[in-house]
Amino acid sequence: MRIGLVCGDGVPASGLLTIFRNVVGLGVGLQLLELPVPADLGYSWRPDKPAFFPYGPAEQEASALLEPARPAPPLLGDLDHAAAEWTSIRMSVAEGAALGPVERVRLHERIDRLAGRYQDYFSEWMRRNRVDWTIAVNMTLSDAVPVTKALHAAARDRRHENRAGGVLFWDHDLFGSCADHDESGRRYPDRPNEFTPLPGTGPGVRWAVVSEALAEEAAGYPVAGRPRVVPNVLPRVPTGPLEPRIEEFLDGLGLDPRRPILLNPVRVFRFKGVELALEVLAAARSASADRGLPAPYLLVFGSLAEDPSYSEEVLSTARRLDLLPDVRFLDGVPLCSVRDGTGSWRLDETDLLRAAAASGGGVVFTPNTEDVETVGLGPALAAVAGLPCASTHYAAFAPTYGRDFFVVPVDPRPAGMGRSGDELVAAMQANRAGEPRMAGMLRRNRQIVDRRFPAGPWAELLTELAEDTG
Repeated sequence: MRIGLVCGDGVPASGLLTIFRNVVGLGVGLQLLELPVPADLGYSWRPDKPAFFPYGPAEQEASALLEPARPAPPLLGDLDHAAAEWTSIRMSVAEGAALGPVERVRLHERIDRLAGRYQDYFSEWMRRNRVDWTIAVNMTLSDAVPVTKALHAAARDRRHENRAGGVLFWDHDLFGSCADHDESGRRYPDRPNEFTPLPGTGPGVRWAVVSEALAEEAAGYPVAGRPRVVPNVLPRVPTGPLEPRIEEFLDGLGLDPRRPILLNPVRVFRFKGVELALEVLAAARSASADRGLPAPYLLVFGSLAEDPSYSEEVLSTARRLDLLPDVRFLDGVPLCSVRDGTGSWRLDETDLLRAAAASGGGVVFTPNTEDVETVGLGPALAAVAGLPCASTHYAAFAPTYGRDFFVVPVDPRPAGMGRSGDELVAAMQANRAGEPRMAGMLRRNRQIVDRRFPAGPWAELLTELAEDTG
Protein backbone atom coordinates (compact mmCIF):
# COMPACT_ATOMS: atom_id res chain seq x y z
CA MET A 1 0.00 0.00 0.00
CA ARG A 2 1.19 3.48 -0.80
CA ILE A 3 0.18 6.29 1.54
CA GLY A 4 0.58 10.03 1.18
CA LEU A 5 0.73 12.72 3.86
CA VAL A 6 -0.95 16.12 3.98
CA CYS A 7 -0.06 18.02 7.15
CA GLY A 8 -1.72 21.30 8.10
CA ASP A 9 1.05 22.71 10.31
CA GLY A 10 2.86 24.62 7.56
CA VAL A 11 6.28 24.09 9.16
CA PRO A 12 9.16 21.79 8.13
CA ALA A 13 9.08 19.64 11.26
CA SER A 14 6.60 19.22 14.07
CA GLY A 15 5.60 16.74 16.71
CA LEU A 16 2.87 15.49 14.43
CA LEU A 17 5.44 14.47 11.84
CA THR A 18 7.58 12.59 14.35
CA ILE A 19 4.51 10.64 15.44
CA PHE A 20 3.77 9.97 11.77
CA ARG A 21 7.35 8.68 11.42
CA ASN A 22 6.64 6.15 14.17
CA VAL A 23 3.41 5.07 12.43
CA VAL A 24 5.23 4.59 9.14
CA GLY A 25 7.92 2.56 10.88
CA LEU A 26 5.21 0.32 12.30
CA GLY A 27 3.61 -0.10 8.86
CA VAL A 28 6.92 -0.91 7.19
CA GLY A 29 7.64 -3.47 9.90
CA LEU A 30 4.29 -5.10 9.13
CA GLN A 31 5.19 -5.09 5.41
CA LEU A 32 2.14 -2.97 4.63
CA LEU A 33 3.70 0.30 3.41
CA GLU A 34 5.92 1.40 0.55
CA LEU A 35 8.57 4.10 0.93
CA PRO A 36 9.11 6.95 0.48
CA VAL A 37 5.87 8.68 1.50
CA PRO A 38 4.93 11.62 -0.75
CA ALA A 39 3.99 14.61 1.38
CA ASP A 40 2.56 18.10 1.21
CA LEU A 41 3.40 19.90 4.45
CA GLY A 42 0.97 22.76 4.01
CA TYR A 43 3.34 25.59 3.21
CA SER A 44 1.09 27.10 0.53
CA TRP A 45 -1.92 27.68 2.78
CA ARG A 46 -0.27 28.88 6.02
CA PRO A 47 0.73 32.55 5.63
CA ASP A 48 0.77 32.75 9.43
CA LYS A 49 4.09 30.86 9.11
CA PRO A 50 5.76 33.59 7.01
CA ALA A 51 9.23 32.03 7.03
CA PHE A 52 7.85 29.01 5.13
CA PHE A 53 4.98 30.42 3.04
CA PRO A 54 4.40 29.33 0.29
CA TYR A 55 7.30 27.04 -0.77
CA GLY A 56 8.78 25.87 2.53
CA PRO A 57 12.41 26.25 3.67
CA ALA A 58 15.22 26.76 1.21
CA GLU A 59 16.63 23.34 2.09
CA GLN A 60 13.82 20.81 2.27
CA GLU A 61 14.28 17.58 4.14
CA ALA A 62 14.13 14.54 1.90
CA SER A 63 14.88 11.06 3.16
CA ALA A 64 14.16 7.44 2.52
CA LEU A 65 10.99 7.98 4.55
CA LEU A 66 9.46 11.26 3.33
CA GLU A 67 9.41 12.92 -0.08
CA PRO A 68 8.09 16.49 0.30
CA ALA A 69 6.21 17.99 -2.63
CA ARG A 70 7.54 21.18 -4.11
CA PRO A 71 5.19 22.08 -6.95
CA ALA A 72 4.03 25.60 -7.68
CA PRO A 73 1.11 25.94 -5.22
CA PRO A 74 -2.30 26.82 -6.68
CA LEU A 75 -2.34 30.37 -5.34
CA LEU A 76 -4.68 33.21 -6.26
CA GLY A 77 -2.76 36.22 -7.54
CA ASP A 78 0.53 37.42 -6.06
CA LEU A 79 1.83 36.26 -2.68
CA ASP A 80 0.64 39.29 -0.73
CA HIS A 81 -2.89 38.90 -2.12
CA ALA A 82 -2.86 35.15 -1.50
CA ALA A 83 -1.65 35.58 2.09
CA ALA A 84 -4.31 38.19 2.78
CA GLU A 85 -7.05 35.99 1.31
CA TRP A 86 -6.06 32.91 3.33
CA THR A 87 -5.91 34.96 6.53
CA SER A 88 -9.23 36.65 5.83
CA ILE A 89 -10.96 33.32 5.14
CA ARG A 90 -9.59 31.78 8.33
CA MET A 91 -10.75 34.71 10.45
CA SER A 92 -14.17 34.80 8.77
CA VAL A 93 -14.68 31.07 9.36
CA ALA A 94 -13.80 31.52 13.05
CA GLU A 95 -16.40 34.31 13.26
CA GLY A 96 -18.95 32.42 11.14
CA ALA A 97 -21.81 32.69 13.63
CA ALA A 98 -21.65 36.51 13.49
CA LEU A 99 -21.78 36.82 9.70
CA GLY A 100 -24.86 38.14 7.93
CA PRO A 101 -26.59 36.35 4.99
CA VAL A 102 -24.73 38.22 2.26
CA GLU A 103 -21.37 37.72 3.99
CA ARG A 104 -22.05 34.01 4.36
CA VAL A 105 -22.80 33.58 0.67
CA ARG A 106 -19.69 35.53 -0.24
CA LEU A 107 -17.52 33.46 2.11
CA HIS A 108 -18.79 30.20 0.58
CA GLU A 109 -17.88 31.56 -2.88
CA ARG A 110 -14.36 32.49 -1.77
CA ILE A 111 -13.85 29.08 -0.17
CA ASP A 112 -15.13 27.28 -3.27
CA ARG A 113 -12.82 29.21 -5.58
CA LEU A 114 -9.73 28.06 -3.70
CA ALA A 115 -11.14 24.58 -3.07
CA GLY A 116 -11.60 24.00 -6.80
CA ARG A 117 -7.93 24.69 -7.46
CA TYR A 118 -6.79 22.44 -4.63
CA GLN A 119 -9.17 19.66 -5.67
CA ASP A 120 -7.48 19.54 -9.08
CA TYR A 121 -4.07 19.78 -7.44
CA PHE A 122 -4.63 16.94 -4.96
CA SER A 123 -6.39 14.65 -7.45
CA GLU A 124 -3.40 14.98 -9.77
CA TRP A 125 -0.94 14.63 -6.84
CA MET A 126 -2.61 11.38 -5.76
CA ARG A 127 -2.56 9.97 -9.30
CA ARG A 128 1.03 11.01 -9.99
CA ASN A 129 2.30 9.46 -6.76
CA ARG A 130 0.03 6.38 -6.97
CA VAL A 131 -1.33 7.15 -3.49
CA ASP A 132 -3.89 4.68 -2.15
CA TRP A 133 -4.67 6.48 1.11
CA THR A 134 -3.84 10.09 1.95
CA ILE A 135 -3.39 10.72 5.68
CA ALA A 136 -4.56 14.27 6.37
CA VAL A 137 -3.16 15.45 9.72
CA ASN A 138 -5.13 18.09 11.64
CA MET A 139 -7.04 19.13 8.53
CA THR A 140 -10.45 19.09 10.25
CA LEU A 141 -9.46 22.31 12.01
CA SER A 142 -10.24 25.47 10.06
CA ASP A 143 -6.75 26.77 9.28
CA ALA A 144 -7.39 25.93 5.63
CA VAL A 145 -11.06 25.17 5.00
CA PRO A 146 -10.63 25.31 1.19
CA VAL A 147 -7.94 22.61 1.33
CA THR A 148 -10.03 20.40 3.63
CA LYS A 149 -12.99 20.76 1.29
CA ALA A 150 -10.72 19.87 -1.63
CA LEU A 151 -9.48 16.72 0.11
CA HIS A 152 -13.05 15.57 0.68
CA ALA A 153 -13.80 16.18 -3.00
CA ALA A 154 -10.64 14.35 -4.09
CA ALA A 155 -11.73 11.33 -2.02
CA ARG A 156 -15.13 11.37 -3.77
CA ASP A 157 -13.38 11.64 -7.14
CA ARG A 158 -11.47 8.43 -6.45
CA ARG A 159 -14.65 6.51 -5.74
CA HIS A 160 -16.40 7.94 -8.80
CA GLU A 161 -13.44 6.60 -10.80
CA ASN A 162 -13.94 3.18 -9.12
CA ARG A 163 -10.60 3.37 -7.37
CA ALA A 164 -10.09 2.04 -3.86
CA GLY A 165 -8.54 4.06 -1.07
CA GLY A 166 -9.24 7.65 -0.17
CA VAL A 167 -8.44 10.06 2.69
CA LEU A 168 -7.93 9.28 6.37
CA PHE A 169 -8.44 12.41 8.47
CA TRP A 170 -6.18 11.98 11.52
CA ASP A 171 -6.84 14.65 14.12
CA HIS A 172 -4.71 15.54 17.13
CA ASP A 173 -6.77 18.68 17.81
CA LEU A 174 -10.41 19.63 17.34
CA PHE A 175 -12.33 22.89 17.66
CA GLY A 176 -13.46 23.08 21.27
CA SER A 177 -10.39 21.42 22.74
CA CYS A 178 -7.90 23.65 20.92
CA ALA A 179 -8.50 27.11 22.40
CA ASP A 180 -5.59 28.67 20.51
CA HIS A 181 -5.65 32.48 20.28
CA ASP A 182 -3.65 34.98 18.28
CA GLU A 183 -3.74 38.76 18.03
CA SER A 184 -7.04 38.61 16.09
CA GLY A 185 -8.81 36.46 18.71
CA ARG A 186 -9.69 32.78 18.85
CA ARG A 187 -8.11 31.02 15.89
CA TYR A 188 -10.92 28.47 15.55
CA PRO A 189 -14.66 28.46 16.18
CA ASP A 190 -15.42 26.58 19.38
CA ARG A 191 -17.42 24.04 17.38
CA PRO A 192 -17.92 23.28 13.68
CA ASN A 193 -20.07 25.63 11.62
CA GLU A 194 -21.49 25.61 8.10
CA PHE A 195 -18.08 26.42 6.60
CA THR A 196 -16.07 23.59 8.20
CA PRO A 197 -16.18 20.24 6.37
CA LEU A 198 -16.28 17.25 8.70
CA PRO A 199 -15.20 13.69 7.92
CA GLY A 200 -18.24 11.57 7.16
CA THR A 201 -18.75 7.86 7.00
CA GLY A 202 -19.06 7.52 3.23
CA PRO A 203 -16.78 5.54 0.92
CA GLY A 204 -13.26 6.84 0.65
CA VAL A 205 -13.23 8.79 3.92
CA ARG A 206 -12.05 7.55 7.33
CA TRP A 207 -11.68 9.54 10.55
CA ALA A 208 -9.33 8.88 13.47
CA VAL A 209 -8.46 10.90 16.58
CA VAL A 210 -5.71 10.41 19.14
CA SER A 211 -7.74 10.31 22.37
CA GLU A 212 -11.07 9.36 23.88
CA ALA A 213 -11.61 13.00 24.86
CA LEU A 214 -11.43 14.06 21.22
CA ALA A 215 -13.79 11.23 20.22
CA GLU A 216 -16.26 12.43 22.84
CA GLU A 217 -16.06 15.97 21.51
CA ALA A 218 -16.56 14.75 17.94
CA ALA A 219 -19.62 12.73 19.02
CA GLY A 220 -21.39 16.07 19.47
CA TYR A 221 -20.60 17.26 15.96
CA PRO A 222 -23.32 17.29 13.27
CA VAL A 223 -22.02 14.24 11.41
CA ALA A 224 -22.99 10.59 11.34
CA GLY A 225 -20.67 8.24 13.15
CA ARG A 226 -17.85 8.75 15.60
CA PRO A 227 -14.12 8.87 14.86
CA ARG A 228 -11.96 5.92 15.69
CA VAL A 229 -9.48 6.33 18.56
CA VAL A 230 -5.92 5.43 17.57
CA PRO A 231 -3.40 6.54 20.22
CA ASN A 232 -0.08 8.01 19.16
CA VAL A 233 2.76 5.58 18.50
CA LEU A 234 5.86 6.38 20.56
CA PRO A 235 9.46 5.92 19.44
CA ARG A 236 11.67 3.10 20.62
CA VAL A 237 14.78 4.49 22.28
CA PRO A 238 17.76 2.10 22.15
CA THR A 239 20.22 1.88 25.01
CA GLY A 240 23.96 1.32 24.87
CA PRO A 241 26.92 3.42 23.71
CA LEU A 242 26.20 6.49 21.60
CA GLU A 243 26.96 6.36 17.89
CA PRO A 244 29.64 8.71 16.57
CA ARG A 245 27.00 10.90 14.89
CA ILE A 246 25.48 11.78 18.28
CA GLU A 247 28.85 12.61 19.78
CA GLU A 248 29.72 14.67 16.69
CA PHE A 249 26.41 16.54 16.96
CA LEU A 250 26.97 17.38 20.63
CA ASP A 251 30.53 18.48 19.93
CA GLY A 252 29.28 20.67 17.07
CA LEU A 253 26.96 22.46 19.50
CA GLY A 254 29.84 23.04 21.89
CA LEU A 255 28.26 21.00 24.69
CA ASP A 256 30.40 19.87 27.60
CA PRO A 257 29.84 16.08 27.94
CA ARG A 258 30.01 16.38 31.75
CA ARG A 259 26.84 18.47 31.88
CA PRO A 260 23.30 17.01 31.73
CA ILE A 261 21.00 17.78 28.81
CA LEU A 262 17.40 18.86 29.23
CA LEU A 263 15.14 18.50 26.19
CA ASN A 264 12.21 20.81 25.45
CA PRO A 265 10.45 18.77 22.70
CA VAL A 266 8.19 21.51 21.34
CA ARG A 267 7.90 24.05 18.54
CA VAL A 268 8.76 27.66 19.33
CA PHE A 269 5.08 28.62 19.30
CA ARG A 270 3.34 30.77 21.86
CA PHE A 271 1.21 28.29 23.83
CA LYS A 272 4.08 25.77 24.03
CA GLY A 273 5.59 27.85 26.85
CA VAL A 274 9.25 27.88 25.83
CA GLU A 275 9.72 30.96 28.04
CA LEU A 276 8.71 28.82 31.03
CA ALA A 277 11.16 26.11 30.01
CA LEU A 278 13.88 28.77 30.17
CA GLU A 279 12.73 29.74 33.66
CA VAL A 280 13.03 26.08 34.67
CA LEU A 281 16.54 25.97 33.22
CA ALA A 282 17.54 29.05 35.22
CA ALA A 283 16.13 27.53 38.40
CA ALA A 284 17.86 24.20 37.70
CA ARG A 285 21.14 25.99 37.06
CA SER A 286 20.89 27.71 40.45
CA ALA A 287 19.94 24.46 42.20
CA SER A 288 22.85 22.64 40.55
CA ALA A 289 25.28 25.29 41.79
CA ASP A 290 23.91 24.91 45.34
CA ARG A 291 24.49 21.14 45.13
CA GLY A 292 27.94 21.41 43.56
CA LEU A 293 26.71 19.81 40.34
CA PRO A 294 27.35 20.83 36.73
CA ALA A 295 24.63 23.06 35.29
CA PRO A 296 22.31 21.54 32.66
CA TYR A 297 21.86 22.61 29.06
CA LEU A 298 18.45 23.05 27.38
CA LEU A 299 17.84 21.91 23.80
CA VAL A 300 14.64 23.35 22.31
CA PHE A 301 13.39 21.36 19.33
CA GLY A 302 11.61 24.13 17.43
CA SER A 303 12.57 26.80 14.93
CA LEU A 304 12.86 30.46 15.88
CA ALA A 305 11.58 31.29 12.38
CA GLU A 306 8.07 29.91 12.96
CA ASP A 307 6.68 32.73 15.11
CA PRO A 308 9.08 35.70 14.98
CA SER A 309 7.30 37.90 17.54
CA TYR A 310 7.11 35.10 20.10
CA SER A 311 10.69 34.03 19.33
CA GLU A 312 11.89 37.53 20.24
CA GLU A 313 10.10 37.23 23.59
CA VAL A 314 11.80 33.87 24.15
CA LEU A 315 15.22 35.27 23.27
CA SER A 316 14.58 38.28 25.49
CA THR A 317 13.86 35.91 28.38
CA ALA A 318 17.06 33.98 27.65
CA ARG A 319 19.07 37.20 27.63
CA ARG A 320 17.44 38.47 30.83
CA LEU A 321 18.31 35.22 32.61
CA ASP A 322 21.80 35.06 31.03
CA LEU A 323 20.95 31.66 29.52
CA LEU A 324 22.17 32.05 25.94
CA PRO A 325 25.37 30.04 26.64
CA ASP A 326 23.24 27.19 28.03
CA VAL A 327 20.38 26.93 25.52
CA ARG A 328 20.34 25.69 21.92
CA PHE A 329 17.46 26.12 19.47
CA LEU A 330 17.58 23.19 17.05
CA ASP A 331 15.62 24.79 14.18
CA GLY A 332 13.26 21.83 13.89
CA VAL A 333 14.02 18.16 14.39
CA PRO A 334 14.29 15.96 11.28
CA LEU A 335 12.39 12.71 10.90
CA CYS A 336 15.66 10.83 10.55
CA SER A 337 19.12 11.91 11.71
CA VAL A 338 20.84 13.48 8.71
CA ARG A 339 23.74 15.71 7.69
CA ASP A 340 22.57 19.12 6.51
CA GLY A 341 23.92 21.12 3.58
CA THR A 342 26.93 22.22 5.63
CA GLY A 343 27.82 18.64 6.57
CA SER A 344 26.71 19.04 10.19
CA TRP A 345 24.55 16.41 11.85
CA ARG A 346 20.94 17.14 12.74
CA LEU A 347 19.54 14.53 15.11
CA ASP A 348 16.06 13.06 15.13
CA GLU A 349 13.90 12.77 18.23
CA THR A 350 15.15 9.30 19.13
CA ASP A 351 18.83 10.26 18.98
CA LEU A 352 18.16 13.40 21.04
CA LEU A 353 16.46 11.30 23.70
CA ARG A 354 19.45 8.95 23.71
CA ALA A 355 21.81 11.90 24.15
CA ALA A 356 19.78 13.26 27.07
CA ALA A 357 19.64 9.83 28.71
CA ALA A 358 23.40 9.29 28.33
CA SER A 359 24.01 12.68 29.97
CA GLY A 360 21.74 11.94 32.92
CA GLY A 361 19.38 14.73 31.90
CA GLY A 362 15.63 15.07 31.59
CA VAL A 363 12.68 16.56 29.72
CA VAL A 364 10.97 19.91 30.30
CA PHE A 365 7.40 20.30 29.05
CA THR A 366 5.79 23.60 30.00
CA PRO A 367 2.61 24.55 28.10
CA ASN A 368 1.52 27.99 29.26
CA THR A 369 -2.15 27.50 28.32
CA GLU A 370 -4.16 24.77 30.01
CA ASP A 371 -6.72 24.03 27.28
CA VAL A 372 -4.71 23.74 24.05
CA GLU A 373 -2.73 20.49 24.41
CA THR A 374 -4.98 17.49 23.78
CA VAL A 375 -2.35 14.89 24.74
CA GLY A 376 1.01 16.51 25.41
CA LEU A 377 3.75 14.03 24.56
CA GLY A 378 6.64 15.50 26.54
CA PRO A 379 6.04 13.23 29.56
CA ALA A 380 5.64 10.18 27.30
CA LEU A 381 8.94 10.87 25.52
CA ALA A 382 10.66 11.17 28.88
CA ALA A 383 9.15 7.84 29.95
CA VAL A 384 10.34 5.87 26.91
CA ALA A 385 13.86 7.21 27.46
CA GLY A 386 13.86 6.55 31.21
CA LEU A 387 14.14 10.26 32.06
CA PRO A 388 12.47 12.44 34.70
CA CYS A 389 10.13 15.10 33.34
CA ALA A 390 9.20 18.52 34.68
CA SER A 391 5.79 19.74 33.50
CA THR A 392 3.35 22.55 34.08
CA HIS A 393 -0.26 21.66 34.77
CA TYR A 394 -2.51 21.32 31.72
CA ALA A 395 -6.01 19.93 31.38
CA ALA A 396 -5.18 16.86 29.27
CA PHE A 397 -2.41 15.56 31.55
CA ALA A 398 -4.52 13.57 34.02
CA PRO A 399 -6.80 11.96 31.38
CA THR A 400 -3.72 10.99 29.36
CA TYR A 401 -1.31 9.78 32.02
CA GLY A 402 -3.37 9.18 35.18
CA ARG A 403 -2.56 10.00 38.78
CA ASP A 404 0.34 7.59 39.22
CA PHE A 405 2.61 9.10 36.58
CA PHE A 406 5.59 10.84 38.17
CA VAL A 407 6.47 14.36 37.04
CA VAL A 408 8.17 17.26 38.74
CA PRO A 409 5.42 19.90 38.91
CA VAL A 410 6.41 23.26 37.46
CA ASP A 411 4.89 26.20 39.29
CA PRO A 412 5.17 29.24 36.97
CA ARG A 413 4.93 31.67 39.87
CA PRO A 414 8.32 33.15 40.89
CA ALA A 415 8.10 31.65 44.37
CA GLY A 416 7.44 28.18 42.96
CA MET A 417 9.94 28.09 40.09
CA GLY A 418 12.95 27.73 42.39
CA ARG A 419 11.36 24.73 44.06
CA SER A 420 10.59 23.18 40.65
CA GLY A 421 14.19 23.59 39.53
CA ASP A 422 15.52 22.04 42.71
CA GLU A 423 13.16 19.06 42.48
CA LEU A 424 14.14 18.46 38.85
CA VAL A 425 17.86 18.53 39.67
CA ALA A 426 17.26 16.14 42.59
CA ALA A 427 15.35 13.76 40.31
CA MET A 428 18.12 13.80 37.68
CA GLN A 429 20.77 13.25 40.36
CA ALA A 430 18.83 10.30 41.80
CA ASN A 431 18.38 8.81 38.33
CA ARG A 432 22.10 9.07 37.56
CA ALA A 433 22.91 7.43 40.89
CA GLY A 434 20.50 4.55 40.24
CA GLU A 435 18.51 5.31 43.38
CA PRO A 436 15.94 2.50 43.75
CA ARG A 437 12.98 4.76 44.53
CA MET A 438 13.58 6.94 41.44
CA ALA A 439 14.24 3.88 39.28
CA GLY A 440 10.90 2.45 40.39
CA MET A 441 8.99 5.64 39.58
CA LEU A 442 10.54 5.90 36.11
CA ARG A 443 9.88 2.21 35.49
CA ARG A 444 6.23 2.78 36.43
CA ASN A 445 6.10 5.75 34.04
CA ARG A 446 7.26 3.48 31.23
CA GLN A 447 4.63 0.90 32.09
CA ILE A 448 1.92 3.57 32.06
CA VAL A 449 2.83 4.90 28.61
CA ASP A 450 3.11 1.35 27.25
CA ARG A 451 -0.53 0.85 28.30
CA ARG A 452 -1.77 4.30 27.27
CA PHE A 453 -0.03 4.37 23.87
CA PRO A 454 -0.35 0.86 22.44
CA ALA A 455 0.71 0.21 18.84
CA GLY A 456 -2.11 -2.28 18.25
CA PRO A 457 -4.81 0.21 17.15
CA TRP A 458 -2.58 1.67 14.42
CA ALA A 459 -1.53 -1.81 13.29
CA GLU A 460 -5.20 -2.78 12.96
CA LEU A 461 -6.08 0.41 11.08
CA LEU A 462 -3.18 0.10 8.63
CA THR A 463 -4.14 -3.52 7.98
CA GLU A 464 -7.74 -2.51 7.24
CA LEU A 465 -6.62 0.27 4.86
CA ALA A 466 -4.37 -2.17 3.02
CA GLU A 467 -7.23 -4.67 2.71
CA ASP A 468 -9.47 -1.91 1.34
CA THR A 469 -7.01 -1.22 -1.47
CA GLY A 470 -7.04 -4.88 -2.47
